Amino acid sequence: MGGFFGAVGKKSVMLDVFLGTDYHSHLGTKYGGLAAYDSEIGLQKEIHHINNSPFRTKFEKTLSEMVGSSAIGCISDTAPQPLLISSKLGTYAICMTGVINNEKELVEKILKKSHAHLQLLSGSRTNAHELVATLLNLKDNFVDGIKFAQEQVDGTVSLLILKENGNLIAARDKYGRLPVQIGKNKNGYCVSFESFAYQKLGYNDEKELGPGEIVEITPEGITQLAPPNKEMRMCAFHWTYYVYSTSNYEGVNVEIMRTRNGQILAENDDIIKNLPEDKKLDHVGGVPDSGTPHAIGYANASKIPFARPYIKYTPTWARSFMPEKQGDRNKIAKMKLIPVHELINGKNLLLVDDSIVRGTQIKETVDFLYAHGAKSVHMRSACPPIMYGCKYLNFSRSTSDLDLLTRRVILELEGEEGFNHIEEYSDSSTERGQKMRKAIAEKFNFSSIEFQSLDGIVKSIGLDKCKLCTYCWNGKE
Repeated sequence: MGGFFGAVGKKSVMLDVFLGTDYHSHLGTKYGGLAAYDSEIGLQKEIHHINNSPFRTKFEKTLSEMVGSSAIGCISDTAPQPLLISSKLGTYAICMTGVINNEKELVEKILKKSHAHLQLLSGSRTNAHELVATLLNLKDNFVDGIKFAQEQVDGTVSLLILKENGNLIAARDKYGRLPVQIGKNKNGYCVSFESFAYQKLGYNDEKELGPGEIVEITPEGITQLAPPNKEMRMCAFHWTYYVYSTSNYEGVNVEIMRTRNGQILAENDDIIKNLPEDKKLDHVGGVPDSGTPHAIGYANASKIPFARPYIKYTPTWARSFMPEKQGDRNKIAKMKLIPVHELINGKNLLLVDDSIVRGTQIKETVDFLYAHGAKSVHMRSACPPIMYGCKYLNFSRSTSDLDLLTRRVILELEGEEGFNHIEEYSDSSTERGQKMRKAIAEKFNFSSIEFQSLDGIVKSIGLDKCKLCTYCWNGKE
């Protein structure tokens, strides 16, 4: 997916943007980029691959060379950005977060009706960010252009633009699936995906953009260019997994939500409550890192001791190093796990993971625990069964619904007919739901497996269900 950070001030903002962008490194592993505006130099840009090296190490030299009282930075998993664009709207730098599902159709329409051309990436892929800029430039001003691009795109588009006069334009996607937040300090303002990023830099909460809202920001203030839309569909999966635990969205802290989510999961877990004495759990643990707060909540509610039966080794195996090949990714994931033998050998364990998508890495983890002497391993997912690949945020590398563990198991149980009964399979109280859970447990050697319910996760977030996007769980937009 990705994230962005920008700032505009009365004096240099380069260090803030450098550090603020670095604080978004957990959101992507392919590209990092910075663009800045200086009244004497104009617009500047630098982009680096960050596949095998953290953002900081790639841009330390850039920080000493690039100057500006306004700047934007981004972490991207799709294509290099920010881009510098020259158009009838002027010269500007642009960052985007989101996903475009109808890229091919849009490219054909643009090339057929105009004299525009589009840069291609390796593999003849279009640069999605340039495509959005091209759509934007078909209109006579930024506001109309942004709205037009968002309407044309099947997917999600949030934008951060650095104009040639140094002003910033921030636009949240039309349904608010992604966050865009603004902080303020004595020097000026910043725009961020993650709230903790600017809070650590001394900015205070100023404003959270509403769905489809567009603002222009100068060192002196914020001007609303387009009001927010009435409908919101904030991605619920942000709270369970994707974003950093210390952030707040729509007034809900992520760490607090995850702990509450684990508590609700435990309160409804009849399987564990009814275990015989000789199979009672010794410990509850979380699959690090985002599974940990869910597990703490589960342990607190169940009164079962929380423990870490294994620790993830991160000094040399940082998240940013994740190979493209799934086999290599699995091996690297396994290399990170360091066991605590005293907490595994002869123990009955329950692990809470933030989610179960393909199931590949969790199988490696469970096999690892049994190899070190675990007596039993129960698995709990902090979110409902993922039945649909995300088409709005591209949070998963899955390219087909059949990459999803749940879909593969349903196909094995009932063939394609089973896909007509997704709602039943999601529900643990139905016969189909119980069969799916039993099949997954047998496939992965779990003593049992259960998922958080949709009602449970909505309750843990605390927002109205109509304001949340739950597409990956129930297929409803």
